[in-house]
This record gives sequence, C-alpha cells and structure tokens, in this order.
Amino acid sequence: MMTFDQTRPLDFIVLGRIAIDINPDDFTKSFAENTVFHKFVGGSSANTAVGLSKLGCKVGFFGSVSDDSLGSYASNYLKDHGIDVSHVTRCKNGETLGLAFTEIRPDGSSNLMMYRSGPVADLQLQAEDIDVNYISSAKAIVISGTALAASPSREAVLKTVILANLCGTKVIFDVDYRPQTWKSLEEISVYYTLVAQQAQIIMGSREEFDLMDRFVEPNQDDEKTANRWFKEHAKILIIKHGKDGSNAYTADGRSFAIKPFPIKLLKATGGGDAYSSAFLSALIRDLPLEECLERGTASASMAVAATNCSDALPYDADLTKFISEGHAAGHKVVFEKKEGNADAGES
Repeated sequence: MMTFDQTRPLDFIVLGRIAIDINPDDFTKSFAENTVFHKFVGGSSANTAVGLSKLGCKVGFFGSVSDDSLGSYASNYLKDHGIDVSHVTRCKNGETLGLAFTEIRPDGSSNLMMYRSGPVADLQLQAEDIDVNYISSAKAIVISGTALAASPSREAVLKTVILANLCGTKVIFDVDYRPQTWKSLEEISVYYTLVAQQAQIIMGSREEFDLMDRFVEPNQDDEKTANRWFKEHAKILIIKHGKDGSNAYTADGRSFAIKPFPIKLLKATGGGDAYSSAFLSALIRDLPLEECLERGTASASMAVAATNCSDALPYDADLTKFISEGHAAGHKVVFEKKEGNADAGES
C-alpha cells in the first residue's frame, strides 16, 4: 500500500503544535483541591514526534515555540528525545505556548482545559520557515490539522504539502480537531479538505471526518467516507470511534475493525497521538498492516491509562510486552472486515 524512500535520512518530519501540559499530582482529589502540579511537554504534534522517536524512528520537526524559558524547556525536551529541532523557530513578538490542564473528575470522566487565548506560539510558524531541502530529506511528513486553524501557520502547512508532493515525500494528515482556535465550521472544512486531498494517509475521528466533509455529504458512514477520499490521493484511512475502537480502510479494498485493549481508563487525552506514533512507526518498517493497527491501538490504550501524555509514551520493549500480555490473556483486537459481517475474519 505504501512505499517509502528508504534512502532518506529522516523517517518523519512532524509539523504542528508544541504546548505545555499541566497535570495534578494527585488524581484522587478534585482539580480544585489539588495544589501540586507537574508540567510536561504536550501538544498533539510534539507527543506524536516523541512517540515516533521512542519507537526507533528518526524524526524532525517544523514548529514554533515561545521565546522564553518554557520555549527552551519544550525545545530541549524534544532534542533530549532524539528529535531534530533545527527547524523549530522562536516567536518574535511575545507569543506564549498554549497550556492544557487535565482534570480527572470524581465520576471517572476527564476534561481537558485548554488555554489558547491571544496570539499562541505554535500558530506563528511562517511560510518562509519551510525548507524544501529539509522536506526532501524525510520519507514522510505528519501534518496536524490544528496547525491550519490560523495564519501564518496555515500558509506554512499549505506550502509544506505542495513541496512534499513535488519532492516525493509522503503526506500524512492527522485531522486533530481542537475547537478553541477555529472561527467557523466553513473554514474548518475548507482547510482540512485542502490538505486531505493531497494526503496518502488520513487519520481522524468520525466527528472530524464529518467536519471535513460538510460541503460534500456530511454524516456519511465510514465506508462511504473512505471511498470518497480514495478518489483523491489517499491510500489508507483510519476512522476512530473512541472507546468503541476504530475502522481502517485501504485503497485496495481491505478494511479492518480495531478494538481497544481492555484497560482502566484514567483520562481521554493522548490516545490519538500514541495511536499515530505507534501505527506509523510500524508502517515505515513495512510490518503487516494488521500489526501496525494492533500496535497503534495498544499504544493508545496505554496512553489513556497513564497520568500524562509525552512521558508515558512507550518504548518498543514496553509496547511489545503490553501486546504480548494482551495476547496471553486472550485479547484479539484487529479483525478483517468482510462484506456484510464486520467481524467475520479474525486477523
């Protein structure tokens, strides 16, 4: 389904949001009662980059951070995890990194409180910061839909996609909808569609695909959505349904249902980034698609059971152990879908 130019030194360049996560020390207390918190590097793109690097990929980054100690902390964290930050720029006009607070409620549900008011650092990536030589050094580039929410970042994304297709770098689009910065449903659909039309892999939730397709035929089922994007450049589509798992479709007519590994859910954040990094790191190693999907959903299950996102992303040995333990307990998570019977053929 996908062939990558193995002569290129970087496996992936990730483009998008770098932020700071602030999580309470004690999740047994209400958020209001907590007085001790820990900071982590966050943001969906930063998490994805860290996850890819932990799983053995060579990773670069296009992004922008604040010109202060938090910006230094974020850049150094990525660098310490083996990520090339030569194309992570510093803001020039006092923009700050976004903050995200994770609240675990007494009833077991969770809430992500994002503070992204005013000019935010990650959306200050400029079109002139995008280097075609850097793009051509990577096998693939992972675009976050969050980076399309405002200028100048959206122009930087569109330039990146144009250059990637010209130089043969695969485009992977993680829709990654965050409502805090967008102004209208119409602009969401316009900019998501512009990138998705040029992507070989598209990953998103059912809600995110519906937002993207509102001008075409909103609220389609998964199979119709997949067929719609296979008429463009897409080769693989992954459509997520939260705790109910996800569906994957390939342009050669295969489809799969993926169920999550059973875990004790702690929070609803970080699962998508963990899924993306584990799935893509396996795909670029040319593992069977079923194994790529299994590794993705296993990493996502581990992430939503952890107290943070970036630090908790697994290394290969941890992920392999988690999957092996699941197999030993009898858990099967990937099923090849047959026409008229979604779970007919177990893979």
